Amino acid sequence: MKYFINALLFLAISSLYAQHTISGTITDKTSGESLVYASVYFPELEKGSSTDESGNYEINNIPSGSFKIIISSIGYETHSAQIDIHHSMIYDNTLSTSAIEMEEVIISTPFHKLQSENVMKVEQKKISELKASGATTLAEGITSIPGVESVSTGISIGKPVIRGLSSNRVLVYTQGIRLENQQFGGEHGLGLNDAGIESIEVIKGPASLLYGSDALGGVLYINPERFANENTSSGDANVNYYTNTQGYSTNLGYKASASEFKFIFRGSLAEHSDYKTQDYRVTNTRFREQDFKAGIGYQISNFKTEFRYNLNASQLGLPDGIGVQELEKTPMLPNQRINNHVFSSKSTWFLNESSLDVSLGFIYNDRKEFEDHHHEDDHDDDDDDDDDHEEEEEEEEDLEPALHMKLKTFNYDVKYNLPKLGKFETIVGIQGMNQQNGNYGEEQLIPDATTNDFGILATSHIHFETVDVQLGARFDNRNINVIGGLQRNFNSFNGAIGAKTNLFSNITTRLNLASGYRAPNLAELTSDGSHEGTNRYEIGNPDLDNEQNIQIDLALEFKNEHIEVFANGFYNTIKNYIYLSPDGSIIDEQPVYLYQQDDANLYGGEFGLHFHPHPLDWLHFESSFETVIGKQNNDDYLPLIPANTWNNTIRVEFDTTTFQAMNAFIKLSTAFDQNNVSQFETTSEGYSLLSVGLAFTVDAFNNPLRVTLSGNNLADIKYINHLSRLKTDNIYNIGRNFNFGLTYSL
Repeated sequence: MKYFINALLFLAISSLYAQHTISGTITDKTSGESLVYASVYFPELEKGSSTDESGNYEINNIPSGSFKIIISSIGYETHSAQIDIHHSMIYDNTLSTSAIEMEEVIISTPFHKLQSENVMKVEQKKISELKASGATTLAEGITSIPGVESVSTGISIGKPVIRGLSSNRVLVYTQGIRLENQQFGGEHGLGLNDAGIESIEVIKGPASLLYGSDALGGVLYINPERFANENTSSGDANVNYYTNTQGYSTNLGYKASASEFKFIFRGSLAEHSDYKTQDYRVTNTRFREQDFKAGIGYQISNFKTEFRYNLNASQLGLPDGIGVQELEKTPMLPNQRINNHVFSSKSTWFLNESSLDVSLGFIYNDRKEFEDHHHEDDHDDDDDDDDDHEEEEEEEEDLEPALHMKLKTFNYDVKYNLPKLGKFETIVGIQGMNQQNGNYGEEQLIPDATTNDFGILATSHIHFETVDVQLGARFDNRNINVIGGLQRNFNSFNGAIGAKTNLFSNITTRLNLASGYRAPNLAELTSDGSHEGTNRYEIGNPDLDNEQNIQIDLALEFKNEHIEVFANGFYNTIKNYIYLSPDGSIIDEQPVYLYQQDDANLYGGEFGLHFHPHPLDWLHFESSFETVIGKQNNDDYLPLIPANTWNNTIRVEFDTTTFQAMNAFIKLSTAFDQNNVSQFETTSEGYSLLSVGLAFTVDAFNNPLRVTLSGNNLADIKYINHLSRLKTDNIYNIGRNFNFGLTYSL
């Protein structure tokens, strides 16, 4: 590996440094009028500009090579082209009007293409869209993405579920590196805040080719906000208020870029009281979250680099039944205190016809969990409850954590983009990880251990006249070394092949076949004790094998000026699926569950339409249906499979003299009965939730002020989501909630 990296670095250093300028004019294809504030962007270079009042733009310090250029403007069809740059040049372009939203570049796949050009089907949502819907947290917001749900513990803790797979079967990427924060725990959330995030991408299905182990079920790829364009600066302040929890979230950010250096920072704070249902407040679902993000970048013609840092400090209450009814925001016992540090660097050397990408990351996850060891007697008197709560807060100040885990993860990702050879674009690379887990508390869920990963991959995108093909292969090794105990090695070879073509002028077809794998985690291999919150004694299995899967995806899309229709179907077969099963014995008055393996299958898909009748381009009707079924080979249903859902939205968009970028929506979300449950789950009743929202921008002191209003669960329905961890206690999900938000930009 050392010689491989040195050789690639030598190629990078030996390249010639050429600087070019790209300029031009962007106009309306029909009228010929200049387009103001159109975006011109080179995704590989992460350099861009906007057109001025005459439709002109200029981008400096462009290296020699072949690069993709993306030109976009609201209300127009996005233009994408590959251009060869060997000298300064003029690149004029015209855009055609379109009722379809602007396309964005997909970052999570290796060739940085628009979704319409991508062989893999990737869902992408801007964080502003998720916030406009009234989502309280990032984990709640991602559930509006088709095929994505969340295993929740109240509103503060959520774990992504992609087509029925979750925890260590779904990999999360942030700041370009894999996030590691003890995903094995059912009550361990993302540990990320939506402030300073630009968009979220979801790869649904095995992505081990690109990301290795733990991407067996898919990838949640979180893109941080971009740096400012060259020689520009901007700042904004945002505040949101939520009526249900009487909580708030606020953040402040600023970014600026010169010709070579650029920086960005953002700080945020959120506090919420216990959420309210129609009948009661759910005790100890309160939480407090502080988040700080910063980044610095440096860019010259043939080289760019950036360093980012994120600290997320949270105090999360862990609900344990319905008790004290109050509006305090400081969590009671039991609770979690988590400090999550994410350091990342990303560098690119641009050679004459190729490039080298090097990403490095270090994640330090410091997790403390505090338990309630006193006041075992019940008290009926409300005054006694208040006294107990005050004493509890005093004692917590000096309380030692029952569980204290430190997870330190270093990872690296090196990719070399080979010179384009005819119709072939090819990338080769290596990825790896060193991870150390340590225990410092009274209890131990998983032992002290060291994990090492190493993988090597190659993937190509082949452009034919009517078909685009993407294929690749990868080999991985994972070594797990439990300090003073178990040692295991896991190996896997995986591949993927896919094709995209237009069956007819308006119908796009994508067919993908991919394999993936997941090595057993420490909990599955080594558990031997009671698992809090599940009321069972779990025993690991040191002889577990890799989970290995193969998934086939078929996606069909039809588009014209009036309507878009999509149908995405999948079939996923998993060998050696790991699951828990009771053995009939009792330890410490709790039933014993053993980790076992059996083959399993999941299948289903997402189907929907988007109707935007021309010339009523301001009117949109969207409808989508999602379904997934998961079974073991013995015909038992898999746990934590989301219920079938049907979402219908009417949305309007328009501008007035006073209100710019005005939009409003009304949405009805229906979850059907979930009767296909595992042997230790109960069925769940269906429900329908009504939501509305309004957003607009006004001029305030010569700067834009964005106003958002939304209301969720307007009928204050009492319901329990099948993936709620509070379902076993028959505790309802959050009731009616109104959100009011302001964003002021400078």
